[in-house]
Amino acid sequence: MRYQPFVIVNVDEELDLLAKRYGAAGGVGIDLLNLLGAQADGLVEGLPRPVRDRLEGATETALGQAMKAAHGSRRLVGPGQPAWLQNAIATSMGAAGGIGGVGTALAEIPLTTTVLLRTIQDVAEELDFDPTSENVQFDCIQVFAAAGPLSHDDNADLGFLGARMALSSGGMQRLMTWVAPRLAAVFGQKLAAQAVPVLGAAAGAATNYAFITYYREMAHVHFGLRRLAIDADIDHPELLERFRDVALLDKPK
Repeated sequence: MRYQPFVIVNVDEELDLLAKRYGAAGGVGIDLLNLLGAQADGLVEGLPRPVRDRLEGATETALGQAMKAAHGSRRLVGPGQPAWLQNAIATSMGAAGGIGGVGTALAEIPLTTTVLLRTIQDVAEELDFDPTSENVQFDCIQVFAAAGPLSHDDNADLGFLGARMALSSGGMQRLMTWVAPRLAAVFGQKLAAQAVPVLGAAAGAATNYAFITYYREMAHVHFGLRRLAIDADIDHPELLERFRDVALLDKPK
């Protein structure tokens, strides 16, 4: 369903709803860490050095491939894929990636990135933003700068909301270069989780479910704030400051 414009009755209520959505986004990730019996900070250290060394470059390449593939899928199957279908695709990819350990999980990254980006685009469209416009494409990639579902116990994921770069010649490429190391750190945790002995494919499926749930919610927060700024006629930076205050107050200790 596409977003229908409405009259904002109480901006504080809308901010509170978005803050609660933000606060709940990492819940599945925490459940996953409990399942693995691991801490997010310790996961990446277990990856082989060659994998860690190539992860950032592979992530930046995956972002570029995902942008083309996500737009192609919109032309082929149309906009507005249901969330359950996106969840099913993501979890099946994670399961396949987890079967062969780190090697297959690394090869799965471009496919997973495409599904995640397509999900973010659909949220943008639901809130009446055009996913084919340059500004919205830019914002969709920017959502990937959120800290990730396995790092939701710090406040780093608030930073992605206000980060802006000039849209000029090469702007999208510069954005991808900026986002890649942040997303690579997140994917490093994902790869390490998928490589946990015994759990294999189950860990891969659970990891991807956590990721698609998290980035869908972060997209709702990101584009929800942009829509609220338009509908309430409030300067976006001012609205972000108000949101940060509410989100930090509501966030579980």
